[in-house]
Amino acid sequence: MDNGNRVPVVARAWEAAKRHIPFGVNSNYRLVDPYPLYVRKARGSKLWDVDGNEYVDFNMAFGALVAGHSHPVLARAMRDRVSNGTIFGYESVDAGRLADHLCGRFHMDRLKFSMTGLDATLFAVRLARAVTGRRRILKFEGCYHGSHDSLMVSIKPRKELSGDPKHPNVVPSSKGLLKELVETAIVAPFNDIDATESLALMHRDDVAGIILEPVPMNMGYVQPEPGFLEGVRAVADEVGAILIFDEVKTCGKWYGGAEEAFHVTPDVKVLGKAIGGGFPLAAVGGKASILDQVIPGQISHAGTFNANPLSISAGLVTLTKILTRAGVRHAQRMGNDLAKGYTDVIADHRLPMKVQAGGISGTVHFARSIVRDWRSFEEVDVGRWWGYYTAMLNRGVIPMATGADEQWTTSVAHTHADVARHLGAFEEVAEGMKQKQADMSIVEAI
Repeated sequence: MDNGNRVPVVARAWEAAKRHIPFGVNSNYRLVDPYPLYVRKARGSKLWDVDGNEYVDFNMAFGALVAGHSHPVLARAMRDRVSNGTIFGYESVDAGRLADHLCGRFHMDRLKFSMTGLDATLFAVRLARAVTGRRRILKFEGCYHGSHDSLMVSIKPRKELSGDPKHPNVVPSSKGLLKELVETAIVAPFNDIDATESLALMHRDDVAGIILEPVPMNMGYVQPEPGFLEGVRAVADEVGAILIFDEVKTCGKWYGGAEEAFHVTPDVKVLGKAIGGGFPLAAVGGKASILDQVIPGQISHAGTFNANPLSISAGLVTLTKILTRAGVRHAQRMGNDLAKGYTDVIADHRLPMKVQAGGISGTVHFARSIVRDWRSFEEVDVGRWWGYYTAMLNRGVIPMATGADEQWTTSVAHTHADVARHLGAFEEVAEGMKQKQADMSIVEAI
């Protein structure tokens, strides 16, 4: 790709943004060297930056766009929706229809709509505390559940602060968090059910909820080991805590979400990202015995934009006409082909890398061992990952979301040609890495 004109144009965009936006970005994770990526338009599986450079996109808005960019069916429906009102301050007539579909698809009795995953996990935590009358929330080291104060702990803790792997320290992930709130968190190691049970039992009379991503996706793509999710379900029952599955990402990875994939039923589910087709939409759902306690004046749930007609219409069209079971199967086939291609190229070039994937998502780790939790993710060579990522961008492929702790997403819009282009770029990058590895071996021998 010819980037001859890219630097001055993106530099001007960045400088313009920085005049009034700190660091020129509105999510700190978008700040990368040498410049953030500023996008002009996107369609299907492609997007174009401010210079007009085309990329095949395998980030897909961090998994929010399993429907692809600007799907024509959704675009037509939303033009009609906008012409008939964007927000009313009252209930959307289609909210009940979408709730029916979501409850049937994801095996829930009741739900409440929110706007974002952050809103929804915040409400899920409040709900668990209200229903149980307890205050502590057990979460897992390395897992991210939105940037609200209750769960902004031990997301990416530094080694020197993390403590015992079996009994991790609770490490604040931002300045500005109240000490009293941080101390209500319990942090456990993912994929270690014995340690999780021990920690829960230490606080058994004060654990309101246990929250986890069934597949953690802020340390790559970490599969739950056999029996782990079942064990967490049993621990929650043992201590009387509400089990919350944060499915902001995983609800879009399988047609019926993580319960369909792993056959473990939580008390509460948090849905988001993919269900809105690119519009902000989230939901908290679960058992009637829990959700029916959200009584006005007792447990607060509010928001002007909750169940706004734009988001509700987008969700209904996305889930019933685009992310059908057939549509999700297509995206999964593309993801499986991509994962197999990566595995083959890595094996052919004998590179010290691991592929961890399932269905529409996966990641490549520059590591010799599988990542199973946060402590093993810390062994990943993040510097080498950035070299790979930059090299792929220069070949017109966004290989995955930004960061070695992220993953790729394949959508209904991706084609076999897109996967072939991705793997062709990686073949070139892998050859370069192999040559560099050989050169380093010669230097070390000398």
